[in-house]
Amino acid sequence: MANSNLNPSIETQENPVETVAHNRAATIGILCNYHDGYETRTLLTPEACGLLTSAGIGICMESGAGTDISFPDDTYAEYGVQIVSRQEALRAPVVLCYTALRAADIEQMTPSSALLCMMDQTLFDPKIIQTLIDCRITCGCFDNMYSSNDEPVFANIIDEIDGRAAIIYAEEALSYLGGGKGVLLAGVAGLNPCEVLLFGAGTDMIAAARAAAAIGARVTLMDNDISTLQVAHDILGNLADTVAIHPRVLFNHIKTADVIIQGSTTRPFEIPRNLISTMKENVYMIDMSETHPSVSVPRTVAMALSNALVNFFEEMAIKNNFNGMIATTPGVQSGIVTYEGHLVDKLIGSYLGLPSVDISVMLSAMN
Repeated sequence: MANSNLNPSIETQENPVETVAHNRAATIGILCNYHDGYETRTLLTPEACGLLTSAGIGICMESGAGTDISFPDDTYAEYGVQIVSRQEALRAPVVLCYTALRAADIEQMTPSSALLCMMDQTLFDPKIIQTLIDCRITCGCFDNMYSSNDEPVFANIIDEIDGRAAIIYAEEALSYLGGGKGVLLAGVAGLNPCEVLLFGAGTDMIAAARAAAAIGARVTLMDNDISTLQVAHDILGNLADTVAIHPRVLFNHIKTADVIIQGSTTRPFEIPRNLISTMKENVYMIDMSETHPSVSVPRTVAMALSNALVNFFEEMAIKNNFNGMIATTPGVQSGIVTYEGHLVDKLIGSYLGLPSVDISVMLSAMN
């Protein structure tokens, strides 16, 4: 699987999935985000859908699924997408939604079909997992899948957008309109720039460092592993200071930071409580484990993910169906949560206290 493809007035028609399935290599059903949730991100743009339909892949979409990225149903229809009800989209062989589905929706899916989404807390709900198992739904999470050179392509895309969008959040929060002190992150003649302090050296923090440096902020990236900092230094160069987390150094940076963004450090780390009182009164803080800034730029997310997903689904069609892709693509196997009525994600199994099966063993037995 190549790195580029993750080796990465419309009336509802009656029974569109069954009609398309007879003359298409594959059929994908796209769903709306839940209206009572926070999610805004969508996986495919109309243009991406057009590339897929041109390649012989059928697409049916729940009416309104493109609303969050400012695309009406008509635009998708122009690219060969059939606009249908939610129930009809749920009956597609492959169902696509940014977040995992709730139990009531899973129960409406066709047995032995596939649900493709991004990993979130929904999949740590025992009821959701049991429903996936009982309905024999194969559930795969894009952000846990890897390319042939072991790159988590989809996860990297989201992390980069999250990191850059976090700096947008910070800029707004420091401005007068955002309720802040009314300052720019960047410095101007005669004034020092604001200080941005980042914890962790993951893709999101590297992207945040680049975005903050690009607008003129003074950036410090801290981690508790020297080898990780060496890699970050090689990537960022002079854009940011890469500093080890040390009590005295940490104190000095905490008390002067205007923006603090907590990412995932190599080893678990939390800012000591005794240092919180030393922070500036109007410091802006964001914990990336508790929020996803990319929800504020869902159209960018859809455009970026579409670049990888077009190749992903074209490869799926070549391999006949999603099961064929799983059987022949180890990087895809890494993202499978449930398969053929079995839980195969060890982390979720351990968290829920449920037995899990090694998917590679299952596939070997089937062959």
